[in-house]
This record gives sequence, C-alpha cells and structure tokens, in this order.
Amino acid sequence: GENFQRIGAFKFRGACNALAQLTEEEKRIGVIAHSSGNHAQAVALAAQLLGIKATICMPENAPAVKVEATKGYGAEIAWAGNDPADREKLCEKLAAQYGYKIIPPCAADEIIAGAGTVALEIYQQINVFDFLFCPVGGGGLLSGNSIAAKGLCPKAKIIAVEPERADDAFRGIRDGKLYPSIDPDTIADGLRTSLYPLTFKIISKQVDQIITVNEKEIIDAMKFLWERLKIVVEPSGAVSLAGLIKWAKQKGFQNEKVAAIISGGNVDLTDFFNKYYQLIEGKY
Repeated sequence: GENFQRIGAFKFRGACNALAQLTEEEKRIGVIAHSSGNHAQAVALAAQLLGIKATICMPENAPAVKVEATKGYGAEIAWAGNDPADREKLCEKLAAQYGYKIIPPCAADEIIAGAGTVALEIYQQINVFDFLFCPVGGGGLLSGNSIAAKGLCPKAKIIAVEPERADDAFRGIRDGKLYPSIDPDTIADGLRTSLYPLTFKIISKQVDQIITVNEKEIIDAMKFLWERLKIVVEPSGAVSLAGLIKWAKQKGFQNEKVAAIISGGNVDLTDFFNKYYQLIEGKY
C-alpha cells in the first residue's frame, strides 16, 4: 500500500530515483516540476533529503493541503493558471531562465523505473504472482510495474484499472491511438491525466487488459479498505481493488496469487473531522 509511503503516494519512488541520478552540477543549480498534488510533494521531499533546491509550478486551484505539504518540504511555489498547459509552460520558461532540471510527472525512464519498485517488493514478499491489478492515469506507475512484473513473473497477467469517466487509456489501447483526457469528472482525481507517448507505448506492449470501474464501485472499494482493513486510501488508490472485485465477480479466480497496487492515501479529511468538532463544540 503506497498510502504508507512517504508523502502518502507512490510518486516518491520515481522522484527519489530521478533526483538521485542527477549530475553534481544539476544538483547544485536545482530542479523544477509542475504538479497540482502528489508529484509536487514527492519532488519537494526528495529534493529536501538530497539538499537540492526545488521549485514547483502549481495551479492556483491546487488543494490547500497539498500546497502546504509542498511548502513544508521546503520547495518554492511558482503559481500558474488552472489549465494544465499553464503550469507546463511556466515550468519550461523558468527552467530555461535559471537552468533548472525539469523532473516530469511520469513520462521519463527514471520516474518509470522508480515506480516499478512496487512490483519488485511484491515479488520479494510473495514470490510468484499470477495477477497484478494497477490503476492508470498518466501511466507511469503502470508502465514501471508492468515491465518489472513481466520481468519477474513472465506468465503474470497485468490488469490496468481506470475510472469509466476517465477512460482515455481504455479507449486508446483498444483503438491503438493516444486520446487526450478531456475534463474527466471522476472522484479519482489522481487518474484524470492522459497517457503520454512513452507510457502509451510501454502499456500497449506490456499490459494484458484494461478494465473500467464506475464511481460507485470506486467508493465501495474505498469503504471496504477503510472499514475492513482500517487503512486510509484515496479514491485513485482504491480503483485497483475495485477492478479486482469486479474481475472476481465476473470471471473469478482459481487459487491464483493476486496482487493489487494501492497507489496512495492523500485524502482531505477536514470536512470529516469538522463534524466531530461540531459535536463537541462548547464542551471544552
């Protein structure tokens, strides 16, 4: 479960691997990234641990909890407009101006290789597995882990899971072409991103099947994880389990070893706890 990872999501693996491989000169000048959330925190923390200056281009509507965490890790925030293209442009402009090394969110070999260490750790814990369920957004997590899983367990089936309301990867792999993800309205906010040419190429080759789940199935899986396993998982992280449950109901398993990657646990619990604070108001 990457909800237990530092910064609460798998993104730390890729960021850490990318920054560790910088030249001494690149480390001295600093790095820059663009993100509205988990990648921002990942680059900020990895940079802090390695003593590298980090600048993160964030949209003005980025979740406050993620902005505060990014600042808390010592990164400098550069504000951009809310369109994803705005922060990419600002990132490229500042990189050119100051010589910063751009750390991309998922479409880079170092990021993909870092993400793939999840499947390696699963293999080290349970040895051979027959199925691996993994969420897909930009495709970095899925790319790295499909490569690692096929390398370790060539017969394993890699099943990618995507929200029905953000099914660009499902349609793209089916039709053999890259589709943009246009304003998808899904609760799984971490999976609203489109695939990149690099991740599309890897997934086309390595992944056995992409399945989709609806919003209720995502929330049901999230509720199951919270109630039965007592672990805090965000909707994007519960998508893989939602797919596993759907597969089990429709096709079933025959004593196979099945693994699902829970990709993160960054949930804003402010409203949840405010209800409790309201209950005790005036008592203290």
